[in-house]
Amino acid sequence: MYKIAVLGDRDSIYGFAALGLDTFPVSNAEEAAKKLKMLAEGKYAVIYLTEALQAQLEIEIDQYRTEPLPAIIPIPGVSGNTGMGMRSVRKSVEQAVGSDIIFNEK
Repeated sequence: MYKIAVLGDRDSIYGFAALGLDTFPVSNAEEAAKKLKMLAEGKYAVIYLTEALQAQLEIEIDQYRTEPLPAIIPIPGVSGNTGMGMRSVRKSVEQAVGSDIIFNEK
């Protein structure tokens, strides 16, 4: 059975453990990149990561964008919403459809 992981700074992710999700606190981008690779190649179908980490790991995340699993989903951290999640949705839709059909900005 597949699992769900949450990756990010400790303060942002510790509450997810109460929901039964596997949490992986990291303190820097290098450590996060290694952990992301380990999770993606393991039994994790969904990996939530903080928007701050997503901004630092774009190259690593792009390697998994065309794969069916895992789904890598950005979540706001304790510092608040940076808009990175919506940009990620836009990028995924444009890749799948070929144009920006949701936001339709020029």
